[in-house]
Amino acid sequence: MQKQEPSDILIPADYKQEFCETLWVWFEENKRALPWRETDDPYRIWISEIILQQTRVAQGFDYYVRFIGRFPDVLSLAEAEEDEVLKYWQGLGYYSRARNLHQAALTIKNQFGGKFPELHKDVLSLKGVGDYTAAAICSFAYGAPYAVVDGNVYRFLSRLLGIDDPIDSVSGKKLFSYLAQQLLDLKSPGLHNQAMMEMGAIQCVAVSPSCTQCPFANRCYAYYNACVDQLPVKMHKTKTRARYFAYFFLSKGETLYIQKRIGNDVWKNLYELPLVETDTPVDEAFLSNAEPVKKWLEGRVLPSPAYQIKHVLSHQVIHASFYELEISGEVSVEGAREIRKEELESYPVSRLIHLFLEHCHPELLDVY
Repeated sequence: MQKQEPSDILIPADYKQEFCETLWVWFEENKRALPWRETDDPYRIWISEIILQQTRVAQGFDYYVRFIGRFPDVLSLAEAEEDEVLKYWQGLGYYSRARNLHQAALTIKNQFGGKFPELHKDVLSLKGVGDYTAAAICSFAYGAPYAVVDGNVYRFLSRLLGIDDPIDSVSGKKLFSYLAQQLLDLKSPGLHNQAMMEMGAIQCVAVSPSCTQCPFANRCYAYYNACVDQLPVKMHKTKTRARYFAYFFLSKGETLYIQKRIGNDVWKNLYELPLVETDTPVDEAFLSNAEPVKKWLEGRVLPSPAYQIKHVLSHQVIHASFYELEISGEVSVEGAREIRKEELESYPVSRLIHLFLEHCHPELLDVY
């Protein structure tokens, strides 16, 4: 497709009508039964949309049920402690989503009288809510005429219409938003948006889509031009960096030490074991002479790691090693708090720490 300004493109009325009818028939026959589709409660829709950002439905389903079970409305979320909110988010990753949910709930309580806002501009003002999420909430809950554009919609429209404008460029985002809005069925914008997202999620999938089974195959630019695997286009590639973490499970009888991560880094406000981070891989000899490990060893030889793992995040690859040491009452662990081992279950931890506990100390894990 030749690049044009969005305002230069007009979807013909007959194309839009046929498109919407085809989409509706497909959606009615193929839609998944999901709990957030059975409600027009903006709070529950909001929670589901935030969970499903960077989380597959199969993984997010149980988290949604558990989260709503504990925080069934805005006020219960606003009045909870952040640590508890993070604990219920534990394992989903991208923990800023949970912190933003909590902050937004406080805003709804303090600025909107505890009632979820109805106006698009007010929903958009909430922390962690962008154009996509605001459109989803307002269309699903209130029937407002705002088209959603997520990764699934980008992929579907780029292939269907043959658009090679990068989806991560300003002009590309503007174009896709314009086209999605033009195609929006104004009679039922909420269901239309769900159908668009579902089409990309289970039919027009990223890898090896079943194009011959697609109801849009006879009008799909990418299918007829054999370029399905080339669309959508991204301009930027994610750069990753390697980090090297040496964690220490420091026991003192029935207690152990944990510390809270602070600053603008991964897993902000979550708890972890005392940590030594290095820029490059190091061996036990190096760690044995590093502060504060030398103090913790009390003259002993550092044992081999109890557990090692390469933990991949969106922009980082963390090479983690876990060491277990029993320390005496004479040794201090600066910056950490001493807790009874059975108390660990009440502290939110990252997926990485959870994996270590799962492997080496399953008795310390809580069971939901």
